[in-house]
Amino acid sequence: MKRVVHAACPHDCPDACSVLITVEDGRATRIQGNPDHPVTRGFLCGKVAKYLDRVYSTQRLLRPMRRVARKGQRGMEAFVPITWDEALDTIAAKFKSIAAEFGSEAILPFSYGGTLGNIQGSTMDHRFFHRLGASQLDRTICSTAGEAGLTSVLGRKLGTEPEQFRHSRYIIAWGANVHGNNIHLWPFIEQARRNGAKLVVIDPYKTRTARVADWHIQIRPGTDVALALGMMHVIFGERLADEDYIARYTVGADKLRARAAQYPPERVAEITGISADDIRKLAREYAMTKPAAIRMNYGVQRSENGATAVRAIAMLPCIIGSWRHVGGGLQLSLSGAFALNKQGLKRPELMQKSLGRAARVLNMNQLGKHLTEELNPPVKALFVFNSNPAAVVPNRTLVLKGLQRDDLFTVVHEQFLTETCEYADIVLPATTFFEHADLQASYGHYHLQRSDAAIAPLGEARCNSDVFRALAERMGFTEDCFRQTDEELIAEALKSNDPWMKGITPESLAEKHSQRLKFNGDDGEPFLPFAKGGFPTASGKAELYSEAVASRGFDGTVDFVPPSESRHARSEKYPLELLARKHDNFLNSTFANLQGHRTMERTGDLELHPTDAAARNITDGDRVRVFNGRGQLHLRARVGYTVGEGVVAAGLDWAGLDGGEHNVNVLTSDRLTDMGGGATFYSALVQVEKA
Repeated sequence: MKRVVHAACPHDCPDACSVLITVEDGRATRIQGNPDHPVTRGFLCGKVAKYLDRVYSTQRLLRPMRRVARKGQRGMEAFVPITWDEALDTIAAKFKSIAAEFGSEAILPFSYGGTLGNIQGSTMDHRFFHRLGASQLDRTICSTAGEAGLTSVLGRKLGTEPEQFRHSRYIIAWGANVHGNNIHLWPFIEQARRNGAKLVVIDPYKTRTARVADWHIQIRPGTDVALALGMMHVIFGERLADEDYIARYTVGADKLRARAAQYPPERVAEITGISADDIRKLAREYAMTKPAAIRMNYGVQRSENGATAVRAIAMLPCIIGSWRHVGGGLQLSLSGAFALNKQGLKRPELMQKSLGRAARVLNMNQLGKHLTEELNPPVKALFVFNSNPAAVVPNRTLVLKGLQRDDLFTVVHEQFLTETCEYADIVLPATTFFEHADLQASYGHYHLQRSDAAIAPLGEARCNSDVFRALAERMGFTEDCFRQTDEELIAEALKSNDPWMKGITPESLAEKHSQRLKFNGDDGEPFLPFAKGGFPTASGKAELYSEAVASRGFDGTVDFVPPSESRHARSEKYPLELLARKHDNFLNSTFANLQGHRTMERTGDLELHPTDAAARNITDGDRVRVFNGRGQLHLRARVGYTVGEGVVAAGLDWAGLDGGEHNVNVLTSDRLTDMGGGATFYSALVQVEKA
């Protein structure tokens, strides 16, 4: 018997695609994009189009396992199968003994974007660890710096919906590789270009998008603040600003004008590596072409001044008034529009029952420090789900040192035997999104979706919510919230009084599968969040100067402060800036272990500019050593113009695949961003030599 199931891709991508899964006799036989969804429009990215390979991979974990070899040993032979009862009893007993001896905060959950589904990503697990009184994880690795910068100006994570980009006449992809990792925005951009729009890409790397753009501006890493201020210098100085919009809907413009006056194009050219003429040209074209839109992505906030960079870029549509226009404005994240009942899902008040207070918070970017430095209490247990910290967390050498500890009890709930599993005491098999129900919001469009289970869980795999329900029972937690089903959790999530959520119910989503948020009571009209002001900030206006930011010790406007690891701090020892890139056909480390995806990428490469290669007697294809004070890699040189002088690039990968040890995070720093506690992956200096 054949049937088609509606689901939604939960992976860490703005597109949140609506997918159709064909099932025959209990087995999924096809996955395709939903042609009726207004953003997915019938196609999928290369990663998810091959998702059947992931679901039915012979590498899938299908039974709970216990380690019998030393930590760090690879392969299935390091484990023996056990039953779920044995696994759950072991975990509960260990948690109880650790809490009794060291306190419950000696237990740390670690999760992030393995799924963005609201039920399987952040519901029953949060309830469990809140009730347990465990340490809380500050989940900052991807986007919090950018979110802090964006909301400090706009007040909420809102922006231009993708469907409007077709109306744009000037599009800037700022640190946004749309063609690589936001592919469902691309048809709208192409439609705009057919109608005469210009696409400009600002990126230190020649991405897929940069290769097909009308103009690629190859900026030096970490200098985006300076470029934005240089554009403002021209816009204000040449009277290209929308003074009416500024007067009506912004505060702090005079302070921003004064700051921008300090950044003439000639000074900015020295900082950014972009010519003064090109800075003037960019500013004029952007301000004078209407409507103009910026698609900014999170790459710009992965340096030490990352939140300030997002602040500066977010100010640009405010000073030219592009929020007034259909097809104008800016998009970074739209997730602030989804007013789901997060408090009801996560139940943070349960901490009061266990601790009588809020638990301590540990930043995920500094996991290595948390596991190796003296804390009170020390971290004695780590429960990892929806993440692969041994691969994705910066300062990897220190992370592995911590995971190697014999006195650290580590549990990993996973679909595959990841690098983190190599250090786990207990491994639990996890479902894919084919095998469980969920509720899917998006940070790249305004459509809320229900995702239905298409097939039964393979082997003994269990979804996150089932695992934490079972653990709650083993721990003796009697609260009714631990007995809620996934269907009840979906209903809980939709208990919202926000007018944008009106008419979206469990019943309507079960019928329609996807619903656009109800803006202005009408789900069909273009949504212009700031056309007439309405900024949900303290002042009610776009804050070009922020008292709240200033009160935290930062500049209330924006100013360029060079990252401590950048060309401004270069030494003979480590003179090159490293771009620790994401591969187009992986999602961080997700998909990197599957051969079908690996064939679409060139892994194990270090990309160098010809000038830097010649200075080191390196030719294309040579084996090279890349190193700094944190670690080293041996990679294959690829000489060309994908990066500028003084910059090298390497992609995130699973270490140990393809016969080499090449995870780029051995070189990245666990320093944090200026605001938001984010990761500084793109503020790293290295040296390169021929191996």
